[in-house]
Amino acid sequence: MARSFATAVLGSWMQGEGAFAMELIPGLPNDVAMECLIRVPYQHFPAVDSVCHSWNDKINMPGFRLHRKVAGLSRRVILMAQARNNPNLKPGSVKSLAATPVYRVTLCEPETGRWRELPPVPGYLDGLPLFCQLTGVGFDLVLMGGLDPVTWEVSNQVFVYSFVSATWRRGADIPGGSRTFFACASDSDRTVFVAGGHDSEKNALRSAMAYDVASDKWAQLPDMASERDECKGVFRRGKFHVIGGYRTDTQGRFERTAEAFDLATWQWDPLQENFLERATCPGTCLDGDDDRMFVCRDGNVMALDSSTWQAIVELPAEIKCTTNMTVWKEKVLVIGSPRYNEPHGAYLLDLKSYTWTKLEQSEGFSGHVQASCCLEI
Repeated sequence: MARSFATAVLGSWMQGEGAFAMELIPGLPNDVAMECLIRVPYQHFPAVDSVCHSWNDKINMPGFRLHRKVAGLSRRVILMAQARNNPNLKPGSVKSLAATPVYRVTLCEPETGRWRELPPVPGYLDGLPLFCQLTGVGFDLVLMGGLDPVTWEVSNQVFVYSFVSATWRRGADIPGGSRTFFACASDSDRTVFVAGGHDSEKNALRSAMAYDVASDKWAQLPDMASERDECKGVFRRGKFHVIGGYRTDTQGRFERTAEAFDLATWQWDPLQENFLERATCPGTCLDGDDDRMFVCRDGNVMALDSSTWQAIVELPAEIKCTTNMTVWKEKVLVIGSPRYNEPHGAYLLDLKSYTWTKLEQSEGFSGHVQASCCLEI
């Protein structure tokens, strides 16, 4: 049924919104020409975008992305805020422990094993804002918030990287004053959700908002029931979930509760008291493609099935100190190190067989990962 609906949407798009008086490719019917365009590898989108107005219009339409997905031609990539390796510093040395890592946006294609670095964010040639957030929306990567790597001042800036044009653009700043260590997630379509964190006085926040990437506008959401600093944002089942965190008066003591904002009712569901099995940092919580949630804890990958967390597989020794998890199709990319301040390795967990595969990393891509997201292009 889902495929039939998608096919109907695509048919309407081709006949209505996608119709052009001129031929997309001279000598070919437009439906055949579109079959050619959707087969262009995403790395060549900028070239397609610059050929002519007709091609530019087509590739920027929402239907283009859906057409690629339905045809099985889309590719998932992992985007990370990853520290740049410093070959002059020996891991574990006093200098390496004292040095502030320089982060940049890296891209990993798990299917091909390709790693590369995206162009620098405008104004941050010496490294990304520390503890910034990354989310994927359509063909765009959204980067927001964090701390200036030089001054350590809070940044409310938003930047959007388009994989169609291969350029960064400045988005509307996060409104409402200083906000760091907030929950952040997107619906993967056009909206990024933000909630919690703390202000310049270290007061935990209850406020939440939504950012429409296409219109570059922010909208205020109702406040959460509880203050939540260092909480985790996850989007699943049509709801923005804000997991864990702690209140101002219990700073550093994480809670097990969670809240979910329902887009259909535009309000928060009742507080979930014991969502997490243990009061701990929810940083590795993520939503899987198989409708389960996952988290790394006590050397294991845990899965939430119905209302119970269960250990499904032990982590490889090389990534026991897990820093980041990202879902990729029916696999989970897990990045970590054997011990603190050592080079980070990457492993893929097959969620069907529960087997691990070491993912080879290109030279210079074994640094610590602070944030990540998966983008289907």
